[in-house]
Amino acid sequence: MVDRYWVGFFLVFSCLVGALDASAGDSDPIYRTCVGQCEKSGCVGQRCFSHCNFSSDGVSFDGPWYKQEPLYLQWKQWDCQSDCRYYCMLDREREREALGHDPVKYHGKWPFRRVYGIQEPVSVAFSALNLAMHFHGWLSFFILLYYKLPLKQDKKAYYEYTSLWHIYGFLSLNSWFWSAVFHSRDVDLTEKLDYSSAVAFLGYSLIMSILRSFDVRDEAARVMVAAPLLAFLTAHILFINFYKLDYGWNMQVCVVMAVAQLLLWAIWAGVTGHPSRRKLWVVVIGGGLAMLLEIYDFPPYEGYMDAHALWHATTIPLTYIWWSFIRDDAEFRTSNILKKAK
Repeated sequence: MVDRYWVGFFLVFSCLVGALDASAGDSDPIYRTCVGQCEKSGCVGQRCFSHCNFSSDGVSFDGPWYKQEPLYLQWKQWDCQSDCRYYCMLDREREREALGHDPVKYHGKWPFRRVYGIQEPVSVAFSALNLAMHFHGWLSFFILLYYKLPLKQDKKAYYEYTSLWHIYGFLSLNSWFWSAVFHSRDVDLTEKLDYSSAVAFLGYSLIMSILRSFDVRDEAARVMVAAPLLAFLTAHILFINFYKLDYGWNMQVCVVMAVAQLLLWAIWAGVTGHPSRRKLWVVVIGGGLAMLLEIYDFPPYEGYMDAHALWHATTIPLTYIWWSFIRDDAEFRTSNILKKAK
């Protein structure tokens, strides 16, 4: 759970830094000249792009560019401008490296190297591993409830938060799926899907933290707690998708939700007598240490591994521990319910 909490908390810092540093590379006169010449000639050095060859009315001489590439590359939707920017960036970074200069950001992003059309391959790989870890966690939770723990006569689990954690599992899988897609190719659609799924996951995690830490079991009370938050989340997601993707406002929303639920889990772990509270502490503290990778933003090593990718890596073991805590909680609550029933 904490893997997405820190996204919201440090989104502010990351975007502020990005705003200050975004023009460092793309304001370079040499880079800008290279991009301008490429968009006219369709070439960067000896590399030429067929989708940059246009007639006077803007139609490609050779047909749509995406039909001129192998099938495994057609999904990425690189256009003339993005290819020009990419190869001009690589050439400019080689020149800067030869002069002993450090890498800089271009259009708000570090100079990553593509792999089979994937924009940030290491972040994609770690996002996929997080996705797999959440799936493993949810599946093991499902097996525990329905095949290992006692069930009611109607074959339903005794654990009161079963359906809520199932929804959590779905939202976590959805969030990490779109994270992988977004890091594969950063376009307007994938950005909005990534942001929206992260906000939905973060918001629902806040609801879960309230319901579990305050032990809200009554369905009517749960609706009263969740309804205003769900209404706000729906309005916010519609706002950033169909009105304006306001990064500043989205950051504030994420920060408030992240801090609120982290405080709730931390306080609950400190006062509860839950047998697995130490696992909860590990997740909260581990997430706090992992956030340092978001603060210490460094350029990608060899063009592939940056601080954000490493942050994705640290959330993998934390996710395993988190789902372990959820399973322990299911066993703990089921055991208590059966003892009271006797």
